[in-house]
Amino acid sequence: MSLREQKKLAAWRAIRSAALRLFDQRGYEAVSVEQIAAAANVSRATFFNYFASKEAVVFDQDPQERDHWRALMNARPADEPLWDALTAIMIGFNERLADRMPLQRRLKAQSPALAQSTQDLGEQFRTDLRDWVATRTDGTDPLTATLQFNLAFAAVSTAYQTWPADESFDQYLQRLRRCLAQAGAGPAAKAN
Repeated sequence: MSLREQKKLAAWRAIRSAALRLFDQRGYEAVSVEQIAAAANVSRATFFNYFASKEAVVFDQDPQERDHWRALMNARPADEPLWDALTAIMIGFNERLADRMPLQRRLKAQSPALAQSTQDLGEQFRTDLRDWVATRTDGTDPLTATLQFNLAFAAVSTAYQTWPADESFDQYLQRLRRCLAQAGAGPAAKAN
């Protein structure tokens, strides 16, 4: 990474960090773009060089996040069963969200504007994982591969949707592991 790219990444992260800190302290609706820019020591124009909107600062992925999830995919042994690999990748991907997922969730619960957001946190991840699954299965059994792919995302969605507001992120991860284990065993399997 060049020095220029490092500076851009540092600026992106400084703006994101300032925004999330302000949102956590004051709430999403009470914070303006100008306040975020001031807290990050940048201009309003600089804010918009990095983020398309105030909403984007909450949901946009870190520019290096894609490298991290690709590393998760590439680290899986070639002979590992697909479901086991998907489980490890989903858990690893979610573990990296520990610093922001609880806050994003709280903000969505508090803010009508964010609650209405249709921005998908993981669309690029979903696309990359679908492509990775295709390379792992080489089209030998597309039905089973697609079913496992969809079940893994359904397990993550179920864990998130049933995550009580009073539970910690670690408890969410336990819930996620349980959902993935049950999905891997089959939907009709008895829950532990």
